Order: sequence, then C-alpha cells, then structure tokens
Amino acid sequence: MALKIKTFASQKPCTFFKALGHPWVMQALANLKKTPLEAIYDPEGHLEEFLAITNLSRPPLVYVQAIEDLGPQTALITQIQEHRPRKLLILSFEPEKHITHMGHLLPPALDVTSLKELRLPDEKLVDPKNYLSDLNFSTNFAFFRDENGWHTRLKGANCWAKYGSQNVKLWAILFDKEGKRLAEWEESLNPTVSSIVIDSRDLKKRFDLSDFTGQLFVHLTGTKGHSIVKYALDTFHDGGMLSATHDANAWPPEFFSGLPAPREREKVILWLQNSHPIPVPAKEVSLNLMGDGHNVFLKKDIPPFGTYVVDVEEYFPNTHWPQQIELHGGHYFVRPRYEVINSKGYQCMAHINVERNDLKPDLKVKGLRDILGKGYILPAPLFPTDLFTTSLLPTPMSRELQFMPLQVFVYDKEGQQRANHKMGNFPRHSIKALVLNDLIDLGQDYGHVELVYDFDAGEEVDGWLHGLFRYEHKTLPAQAETSFGSHLFNMAITYKNEPQSYKGPPPGLTTGLFLRVDDDIETFCHLIYPTSTSWHPTSETTLILYTREGQPIAESSLKIPQSGSRLWVYQDTFSSVDREKARGGYVIIQDKTCRLFGYHGLRQKSGQFSLDHMFGF
Repeated sequence: MALKIKTFASQKPCTFFKALGHPWVMQALANLKKTPLEAIYDPEGHLEEFLAITNLSRPPLVYVQAIEDLGPQTALITQIQEHRPRKLLILSFEPEKHITHMGHLLPPALDVTSLKELRLPDEKLVDPKNYLSDLNFSTNFAFFRDENGWHTRLKGANCWAKYGSQNVKLWAILFDKEGKRLAEWEESLNPTVSSIVIDSRDLKKRFDLSDFTGQLFVHLTGTKGHSIVKYALDTFHDGGMLSATHDANAWPPEFFSGLPAPREREKVILWLQNSHPIPVPAKEVSLNLMGDGHNVFLKKDIPPFGTYVVDVEEYFPNTHWPQQIELHGGHYFVRPRYEVINSKGYQCMAHINVERNDLKPDLKVKGLRDILGKGYILPAPLFPTDLFTTSLLPTPMSRELQFMPLQVFVYDKEGQQRANHKMGNFPRHSIKALVLNDLIDLGQDYGHVELVYDFDAGEEVDGWLHGLFRYEHKTLPAQAETSFGSHLFNMAITYKNEPQSYKGPPPGLTTGLFLRVDDDIETFCHLIYPTSTSWHPTSETTLILYTREGQPIAESSLKIPQSGSRLWVYQDTFSSVDREKARGGYVIIQDKTCRLFGYHGLRQKSGQFSLDHMFGF
C-alpha cells in the first residue's frame, strides 16, 4: 500500500508533504499529534496526505468547503454550528484566509488550531504569503557515508544566482542509519554561481563524529527561478575505489526499476533511505523480479529518516544477472542507490530509476519513423575494448510495458557507424544483456553506442527507453555502471515535449552541462553528439572553467562530429596555473548549436575509475 501523498499535479510539483514532513518541524508535529483530533476543516484538500504523514486516524468530523467534496464522512463547514465540536484543526499553513471566509460560523467556545504552528520561520521563505510555493521548499536528500575507509562528497553550484537570488543559504542536517540527527548547520552562499561542496571528512572533523552511514538533507533557502536541487555525488575509498552518482528530483515516486541481480560470487546491496518523519512499515515496501507478480516484503520497518540495507541475494537467492528487480517503494524514498561488490572485492555505487505507472505504450511512434528518424536515442560511452568490457542491459521503466523491440548502433569517435545489432523484441520478464565488445573491436580507441527502438521487431514502445551500462576493467578489479533514459535529439520539430529542454518549451537544441572536477584526481568527460535526424556537421562546444567563487577564468573549445564523441581530460585541457586558481571550482559545457549528452568520471593513477551521466545546468 502506497503512502497517500501528492507529488505532482498538472505537471507542477506538490509541496504539502515536504512542508508537513520537513525535519525541522518534527517536534512541532509530534506535539500536534498529542492532541486528540475531534474535527478537521480541510478547505485545501490535504486530509489524506495529513493522515498519511502523521499516521493519525480520521476524526469523527471532517468539514469541507466545496460541495463537490461532500461524501459519506464529510460535512460542509456551514454545518459546524449543528455539531458544535470543542476543537477544530484547520488543515492549512495559512489559516487566516479561511477564517476570513467562515470565522463567523464558528461556535464562540471553539478551540481552533491550524498548521501555522508548523511553519518554517519567514526568514527561511522566498514567498511567505504563499507558503506551499515550491520555491519555499528547494530540498533534496543525498546518501552520505564516512565509514570503514569510505568517504562522500557532494558538489553542485548556486545556480539560483543566475535568476537573481542574492541571499541563498544552505540549511542542512545529517542523519545516521537509525535516523538520529548527527549534525545541523547553516551557511550563506556567495551571491554568484559559486560552488557548493559538502565533504563527509570535513563534517566528521567539524562535528567530532564517529564513523557513520546515513543521509544528508539539504534545504536551499532564498532560491529563485526553480526549486530543483542538483548535485554530483562522489563516494571514494582510502584504497582507491571510486563511484559517482547524482541527485534525483526530490519527489518520492511509487515504483522504481532497474536493480540488477548479482552475478555468481557477487553482491548487490540496495540502500533504502526513508524520506519522511514517520516509519516505513515493512509490509508496505516490496521487491519482485521483473515481470513476476510475486512480491517479497522488507523484513523490518525503517525508522523516520533512517537507512535500511537490502542484500539482494537474501531476498532472491536463486536470481542472477541479467535478471532485474522492481521496487514498490510506496512514495517513501527519493532515490535508492545500490552498490555492486564484484568477485574481486571492488565496490561501486549506482542508482535505480523511477518506474512510471502513468505511461502507456504509444503505438503512434512506429508510424512516425520517417519524421523522427532514429527517434528516441539512449547514448552511452564505449571505452577502449582492449582495456574494458562494456555490457548493456535494457531496463523497462513503465508498469504497462510488456515488450522492448530494440537495436543498437555503434559509432566511432568521428561519427562513423561501425556496427548495427538487432537485439529482438524482449518480453518484459526475459531481457538479455549484450556485451558490446562482441560487436566491435576499438582497440585503444573509443566511441559510443546508441540504444534505439527496432520497429521491424515490434511496435510496443513508450518513449521512456532506459538501459544500464556496466564498464569492467579487463586487468584490474575496477568497474562502474550508470543508467539513464532516452530522448529525441537535435531536431527542429517536437513530439510530446521532446527534444527535451533544460528550461523553457521544447525543442531543446542547446547544451548546458555541469562538470564537477577534482583538484587531485584525474577528471574525464565523454561528450556525445547524438542526432535523431540530420543536424549540424559538427558541434561548436565551449568548455568554461569557473573558480569556486563562480568566476570564469579559462575556456577551451571542441568540435564534435555529428554522431561522434570526444573523451577529454580536465587536467590535459586546462593549464596547471588555471586549475590552481580554480581549486574547488567546476566546468560548464556550453553549445548553442546542438544538444550533447555527457558522462563524467574520475580516474586514479592506479586505474580505478568512476562513471556517471551528467546533468543540465
């Protein structure tokens, strides 16, 4: 059973669950819950969410304002004088506007309370007069660990300065595995597009902490333009192991998919992190094999803001790669991450993706082949085949999809097609992995792969094509993996809001990517120029190096052939002088002529590496 909260309505984010479940109002919420509920007035339609997040029972009397909301268990607010309750809770953070309408109807001795006592201080709000504005809740969660030689670093930038925000502050709280608060702090950001860096090692020293594994809650106050908190997340070990993941939109969905089963002598660990101030009941979260209706439930509850570890082998002892697992998360988790521990002991982290339950197959797409060209494309790097084995595992990401008709195109770095492989029409329950080395020998060179639909094999597609890409070093234990979804790329016409735009309406035909860089470890970036239909022969790409304070200090340029790619290294592209000036900074990748897709990672001198896809900026 899913938690009854609203995350989106009319394609806009809902924030009531964020406001009521904010970590800083937990004590006030606990105090409110101590008072027995006799009657509720629900003029804004929040009753189900309120009861879900508080775990309270429905009171005997529920009043509504709209006649359309009348039901067997509700009454109009105009009837309150007939019932004459002693206490009334107004389900609003702004009760005054409702009392103006109906205050004269309330019995004189009535004790009236509201959610106003649960408001954050006005100085934390962008729009105090509209408390549930999404700009008042620019929040997110991040996996955070400093334990057994592992460390974590979050890196982003004050993108809200681009929209005129001059007083952005970072408000943060660190939870341990049991949901206990380990640290809280607030810091002001520069009024420029400056770096945001949170390092677990620094927190450990600053707050005198013991080893911990848990999650970090961040709230950026004073934001303008949008409420999305984006970041790159590096996890790294004293022994050299590296991983890279990133943020998710901070709205917990009902379903996730794309969790790979372990290979022989391998472990897959799923990290479930509660995004709410109430426990996650074990019987409300389940896992199942892809395409199998048998659900396996968690073995115990997860405490508020706590972390729970799932060893996939314990839940599915006879399941192995390339089988996949779905998660019914029930709106409790923002983005679960998982770690693969291979047979050689190397440990890498990745994330599962949102599985949509509002998307049905679009049979029109097949008839648009002549217009859409290659159509929806999922591009990914192909590393030198002498050194790496690259595997592709398609992952269904909608509940309705039963088949995946797929093919793969392989391109060298100059954009020449080197291979085309028809994978067939996979049933949901029986999807095979493809070792891309079997299709091409690039030697010491690199290229990229594009996963697309194959309408000769089938027509059941949904435009939400996803896949997992796993990269394994042939002589070292090192490996990395990442997953993402497809888009229409670089075409002047649009279909269902594609090509996707970073901001504004489609088509999105320009590039703005954020590259976090490391001051001491080699940082690499693989930029791919995919095209659904013919576009410009080459890109006109600019790499701009910014200081930690958000000041541009150096530029470099790239020309990427259409359907080609470029793998470049930060340390080779910018001088040591400029890099020293930019310590703690970042790179922005811009192109006004085309939409690029990017991947980034770190590489140790010993060969260990990380890899993840990039996000728009």
